[in-house]
Amino acid sequence: MTDLGTWPAGADPQPVGPPSGSLADLLERVLDKGIVIAGDIKIELLDIELLTIRLRLFIASVETAKKAGIDWWETDPALSSRAARDALTEENAQLRARLEALEEADPDTAEGGK
Repeated sequence: MTDLGTWPAGADPQPVGPPSGSLADLLERVLDKGIVIAGDIKIELLDIELLTIRLRLFIASVETAKKAGIDWWETDPALSSRAARDALTEENAQLRARLEALEEADPDTAEGGK
């Protein structure tokens, strides 16, 4: 009977399964290709849907996300100083237009309220 606990002389044990890489290699591959994780959570009571939560998670590098057409971080004022500056510029222009319209409606107000 063969002893399964020992290797034949000169044999080098080989790992079984997929080749192992470092965590950095795996992370680089995921960011380069991108990965989508999707799921739905539904809460029902007596066949009445009370709550539905749809989760969509896209993990990728900035370059991969841009290739996929995702660039919301560039237009969100909370995340981009350029977007915040653009939002303030737009708000300023709207306020100036409203002020001009009010001054045209009542010229006395424009001169300091005589």
